Formats: sequence, C-alpha cells, structure tokens
Amino acid sequence: MKHFKSREEVPDSEKWDLTDIFPNQDAWEEDYDLVLKMADRLKEFDGNIHDGSSLYEYLKLGEELGYHYRKVYVYAMLGVDLDTRNSAAHSLLDRASQLGQKVSGATSFFMPFLLSLEEKTLMGYFQEVEGLDYFKEDLLESFRYKQHVLSKEKEEVLSQMGEALAAPKNIFGMINNADIRFGEVTGDDGEKVELTRGMYSKLIEDEDREKRKEAYHAYYKPYVSSKNTIASTLAAAVKNNVLLSKMRNYPSALEKALFGDNVPKEVYENLIQSTKHNLDSMISYNKHRKEKLGLDELRAYDLSVPLVSGARKEISFDDAYDIMLKALEPLGEEYVQTLAGFREKRYLDVRETPGKRSGAYNLGLYGVHPFVLLNHHDDLDSLFTLAHECGHAMHSYYSSNYQPQISAGYSIFVAEVASTVNEILLIRYLLKHEEDDQMKKHLLNHFIDGFKGTFFTQVMFSEFEKVIHEKCESGEPLNADVFNEVYESIYREYQGDDVVFDEEIKYGWSRIPHFYRPFYVYKYATGYASAIDIADRLLSGDEDSLKNYLQFLKSGSSDYPLELLKGAGVDLTKPDPIDNALSIFKELVEELAAL
Repeated sequence: MKHFKSREEVPDSEKWDLTDIFPNQDAWEEDYDLVLKMADRLKEFDGNIHDGSSLYEYLKLGEELGYHYRKVYVYAMLGVDLDTRNSAAHSLLDRASQLGQKVSGATSFFMPFLLSLEEKTLMGYFQEVEGLDYFKEDLLESFRYKQHVLSKEKEEVLSQMGEALAAPKNIFGMINNADIRFGEVTGDDGEKVELTRGMYSKLIEDEDREKRKEAYHAYYKPYVSSKNTIASTLAAAVKNNVLLSKMRNYPSALEKALFGDNVPKEVYENLIQSTKHNLDSMISYNKHRKEKLGLDELRAYDLSVPLVSGARKEISFDDAYDIMLKALEPLGEEYVQTLAGFREKRYLDVRETPGKRSGAYNLGLYGVHPFVLLNHHDDLDSLFTLAHECGHAMHSYYSSNYQPQISAGYSIFVAEVASTVNEILLIRYLLKHEEDDQMKKHLLNHFIDGFKGTFFTQVMFSEFEKVIHEKCESGEPLNADVFNEVYESIYREYQGDDVVFDEEIKYGWSRIPHFYRPFYVYKYATGYASAIDIADRLLSGDEDSLKNYLQFLKSGSSDYPLELLKGAGVDLTKPDPIDNALSIFKELVEELAAL
C-alpha cells in the first residue's frame, strides 16, 4: 500500500471535487453575504407574525436560508477535514460558525412565539394559507417541546452561547486531530517511523505480538499524558449537557437526548440490560481467543489480531469498490448502478494524507450530493469501511431525492441501519464466495470482531455515558480518576477475567470523540440489531422486504424513527431484534470454536 506524503500526490479521481458546492471562494462569499442578509430579514419578523401569511413568509425564508447556510458551513468544514493544519481553512470554518450563531440569534424568538399560540389559532392559519400545509407536521411537532422551551430572552442568551457550549467538543477535536503525536514505532525495515492512526489500525492486528504491544503503548501514551486536559474537556461537555437538560425541564440528560426521536428511555436501558445478561458468549470468545493464540496472558493488544494466520490479502480501492457492488446486488439494480456512479463523480475522498481528519464519515448535502470521507488502506477493514459509509451515502441520496427539504434529513437513530445492512450483505457475500478455507475462517473471525466492535463495544460505551451523566446529575465530581474508575469497571465486566489489564485500558474514555455527542453510540447497537434482521430477509430474496427497505431509505424523517423501522419490519420496542442479534453472535462464536 502506498503512503501519500501530501494531498497533491493523490489522484484527482480519489479526491472530492468541492466545486460541486461552490466553484470558488468568491461564490462562497456571495452565499455567506446572502445568509447574513436573510438572517437580518428573519429577525424583522420578531413581533411581526400576526397571521398565516406572515408565518408562511417567515418559514419559507427560513428554509431558503437553511439551504444556503448548510452549503456555506459544509464547504468550510470539508476544507478543514482535508487538512486540519490549514489555518486558512480554519478561518473559513470559524466565520461559518459565527454566521451560524447570528442565524441562531435571529431565529431564537420563533419557538417561544410559536408555543405561545393556542393550537386552534395555528390551525386557523392553516385554513388561511394553503402553502402552510408544507410546514404543518413540523409546526405541530414543535408543540411536543412546549414545556422544554424557555422564554424569548433566555433562548436568545442560549443561542449566543452556542459557540461556548460547543467549546469542549471543538477543543477535544483539535487535541485529537491536530495536536496528538503518537511517537515512533519500528517499521518493517527496522527503522523508526512516526505512528499514525491508519498505521495503528494495521499494527494492532499484526501477527507479531511485539509490534502490537509497541503500537498499543505508543498509541495510548499521548492520551495518558494528556489525561487531565482531556478529562477537563469531557467533564465540561457532560456538565453542559446536564445543565441544559435541567434548564429545559427534562428529567435527565438521557431523556433529553431521546426526546427528539420519541424513543422511550426503556429502549436504551433494555439494550444495556439485555446485553449484560448475554455476556457469556463475549467472554467465551475471549477465552477461545486466548487458547487459539496460545497465550499465557490475553491483553488488550491481543483482542484485534485475526485468529487465522496467513489469510491477509491486499485489496486495491477499485477492487474493493467492485466487490462491494457485487455484494450489494440483493438491494436491486437501481441501488447498485446509482452507487457505482459515486466513484466516477468523485463523491469519495479516499486516501490518508498528513493532517487529514482521521476515521471515516458520510455527509449528505441536500441539493448537492453525499460526501464520503475515507482514510483508505488497501485491506479488508477498509473494504468494510467503504461499504459502511456508502450505506450512509445511499441513504442520504435516496432521502434527498425522494423527500422535500423539510424531511430529507434522517435521524441519527436510523442512520446506522443502512450502513450496517451493507456490511452484513458484504460479509455474507464474502463467506459464500470464498473458496480458500483459511480465508473463510478469517472472514468468520472478522464477522465476529465486527459484531463485537459495532454492538458490544458500543453498548459498553453507552453504559459509560449513562453512568458519568448520572454522577454529574447527583452532584459527584468528574475528573480523570472518576472516568478511569468507571471505564475500567465496565470494561472488566464486558471482557471477563481472561483479559489481563494493562494500565492504559482505563484511559479508553480519553480517545472517544463520540462522547462529545451525548448518548449517540447506542444507536450503533440498535442499528446493528435492526440491520441483521433486515439483511437476513433481503438475502432470502423476499421482494416485499426489498420494497419496504428501499422505502425506508427514501423516507428521510417523514415519521419517527421507531415507526420507520417498523415499516421495514423491525420493532425495537420489543426485545426480539436485540435477542436475535445476540443469539447470532453466540452461533458465530460456537461455529468458530468448532472449526
């Protein structure tokens, strides 16, 4: 695999074309100025909405502003993500963020105003102006928030504090993406090379245990040395979240997070409890791993290495893309052909380069197209990451093309379903078509490890979030020692006694960016359970299941996420999807052990 020393070395075909958003920065400036003027016009509606016509004018202008502002912000954000060291890109993003605060301030009056109306008055407005029907569901949904919206003055203050409240997340992002340096590890030629996240993901799976150990300690060293700084940012993020929850009259920070999706607290709590009641298979897998690797002690840096040696193979990006398209054929010709076009149209930014944001994501921009960020290494993991992010991208594509702007964005709660369905279809395809027995065993092991990471690990993270928020809500202090204690206790329970604990393990909380997006990661687990159920029915060739699933992808946020999933055949208010996922994990572990 080639390592790129600069972005200029990467072929254009493997880079985003940001001119799809704006042809140049002058065009960006024009939209920036347009949004400024629109924000001023929106503020003039404060105290001047007296009938259906003025309400319609405000909402129509607000939607138009939102369209242009998202383009302004996304263009700046993507520029930063391509090189987090670029001060000019950061300057553009800072301006976009400040513009967002101005927009928020200009519109902060509206929710208190709306909720001051009698519902019968609002219904009368719908009779007055036919065009208001377009906004009807959103307006009526807003009444659900009535007890959680503050006075006009307090909402204005909160809108002005938006940048300050986002500071913990932004500070951690700068520490994690721009400032963290992992030091050096021994390269294949015996020379010392600087460790990157991409290298770490490969080294932690290396068959050479000393390489794994060296990479593990090098990777955690900067997090441990920055423990107090990072603990301060995480504590501030949790305290902000708890404070806002109290101010807005939610029973807890968890219930505030679940309110928007209309998800009962029991769905979150039952996910944790069901998983903890079924940890035997996870612990059994670690025991099998220890025996298979022939180790006296199983340590954290032994938990990712494939159990089947000699099964590695390099997969180029183009080959990975073609394999993915074949694997996704159960989703129909239209789906596959549409996704095939993403590569030629440069919707993906493929390669890891210095300063580029780590990890991978999809960002769907209404009226333009999805943008997929990768840090692709020519291996099996990267193939699965590609399929995962393209699942998100196709969800964005379908929602944007089949929904109006107001309902085109889909909830995070359902976001992980489309990505994980793609992963399940891919692993099933690879297992079915692989002729080499060693590689089949490797794929089965990969399936189990992916299951562990997407389901068990995310439930573990979810429990950690729940505990630290509850500690904050009860007035307990939050610092590095507290985070260490909570994280280590939960980690030990989930991993079992076969794992010997290195000092670094308890600092696992310090490297997780999702903790700055509270109560988000549980959706990976519920999405994974839903995806297993959907993928199994798609592979059976059931035409109704395919039709219902594609309709789900096209539905955006046209209903609450639990209802959308019910339309796709999954009911998360019942234990069945979770229990089904856990039973499949148990079967996979038993199958691997038997082999």
